Amino acid sequence: MRFLEWAPDGGQHSGLKGFYIIEIKSLFSIVLLKFDPVFRETYHSHAFNALTFWISGAVQEQHLDGTILYFGGGQFKWTPRSCFHRVIPMVPTWALSFRGPWQDKWYEWRKDHKVTLTHGRREIS
Repeated sequence: MRFLEWAPDGGQHSGLKGFYIIEIKSLFSIVLLKFDPVFRETYHSHAFNALTFWISGAVQEQHLDGTILYFGGGQFKWTPRSCFHRVIPMVPTWALSFRGPWQDKWYEWRKDHKVTLTHGRREIS
């Protein structure tokens, strides 16, 4: 559980920091996100569904199937757990994320194979 705490979000290579207004993984999370203009190269899914409100800045969302979408200040975005994507900030970007309960598994696509992750970004088979 986190409450009013700054911490990395999305792993050490994501360039993403979160101010966790509240995080109770079994229930929900509300996180203020700051995307720096760097990104994790791997495509990934999530352990949770999320509704994101883009406050300022701009990002490109690339899906594993080749779809490319753009989001910026004033827009909402729904991200289901099943979405396999990567987010590329074009400038420093702020967003507010409302996340549902966590599942125990989610995935990354690394070059040519899928990796299963669990809490703490630990790899499992």
